[in-house]
Amino acid sequence: MQDSSPTAHPHEPHAESFASRLNWLRAGVLGANDGIVSTAGLVVGVAATTANTHTILAAGVAGLVAGAISMAAGEYVSVSTQRDSERALLAKERRELTEEPDLELAELAGIYEAKGLSPATARTVAAELTAHDAFTAHAEAELGLDPRELTNPWAAALSSAVAFTCGALLPLLAIVLPPEQWRVPVTFAAVLLALAITGSVSARLGGGSRVRAVLRVVAGGALAMAITYGIGSLTDALTG
Repeated sequence: MQDSSPTAHPHEPHAESFASRLNWLRAGVLGANDGIVSTAGLVVGVAATTANTHTILAAGVAGLVAGAISMAAGEYVSVSTQRDSERALLAKERRELTEEPDLELAELAGIYEAKGLSPATARTVAAELTAHDAFTAHAEAELGLDPRELTNPWAAALSSAVAFTCGALLPLLAIVLPPEQWRVPVTFAAVLLALAITGSVSARLGGGSRVRAVLRVVAGGALAMAITYGIGSLTDALTG
């Protein structure tokens, strides 16, 4: 006789793990977008003041390194703070389970009852989950946390730096590889195309309007490059 009970598909990702990976992917896209825009603005501004390839390259590399380090440090501090808060909440939950197990069981049953289960079923579910793994059951239901999947700040910092670097390489190569007269136009075109792609990907990941997202990031990138190029030209005119 076959077991007709529903089972999860072996290749279907766990909801929370999938959401976590989706957030990492979205953060990577945004980091790359940041690298594209900030580095493009820098090299275009410098290119407006000098045609010297070494100067432009040096400025671009410096901007890339500084930006990647800044992104990594900011992400490390942010995720470390979040992780410390999560650990404090988990420690509090573990202590409450030790000191007030009956109250915590009633609280867990109340959560499932509020989700639509009958009081008797909610109590049974809470009791069975508590017997299996009380700490994980309470952490997930009350705090929305999986104690086994806390974010690693070092991984977050590294991924942020890599994403920024990958994005920054595009305008850096676009500004130094073409002939002098084509540097700025090629960089503008390459950057706007790349921003259109990242905007489309971020919209797809977030479930938003693709056209609106693309227009937003492309317009922002074009404005950033136009402003820095204008400032570079003005500086060159005033000091030349």
